[in-house]
Amino acid sequence: MLRKLFTEWAMEIAEDSKVRSTCLSRQVGAVIIRDKQIIATGYNGAPTGAIHCTDLGYCIRKKKGIPSGQGLELCRAGHAEANAIDQCAKNGTSCEGAAIYVTTQPCVFCCIHIIQSGIKKVVFKGEYPTGLGLELLNESGIEYMKYEEALEEEEKLREEKHAKEMERVKEFIRRSEEA
Repeated sequence: MLRKLFTEWAMEIAEDSKVRSTCLSRQVGAVIIRDKQIIATGYNGAPTGAIHCTDLGYCIRKKKGIPSGQGLELCRAGHAEANAIDQCAKNGTSCEGAAIYVTTQPCVFCCIHIIQSGIKKVVFKGEYPTGLGLELLNESGIEYMKYEEALEEEEKLREEKHAKEMERVKEFIRRSEEA
């Protein structure tokens, strides 16, 4: 039986995190991982102590007919990526060198937070209406890729690693049979 790919596992954690979202428009989850360890999770929702849109029963942007990706200054919700980064800051945990897995492509503001926090890799699902965030990640030398591409890349690496490991196993068996 093959182990679940790390990227798949990490994205499942992000997917699980989004069920805590209090946004009526879009539920997004994120997980920050450094050295294969979870250092924070986040989901989109109102700041601590503020009234959630789920409690209000409406989204002001939807009510005003504002398209996705626009009018973010009217939104009560902090984004999943920013909330995960804020959790690291609140707890005194550095994001330097970490990776973030997000259930939706980060917006430009979250990309800025990602860059400034020291995160070095972004894996995301879906697309966001503006590409400026990805441009900024690229300019800043941050590796980013869609989830499907990350899975494909990891699967190739797993196959290469497995082939090498099987050679090692064969050598181990040969030596133990000689003993």
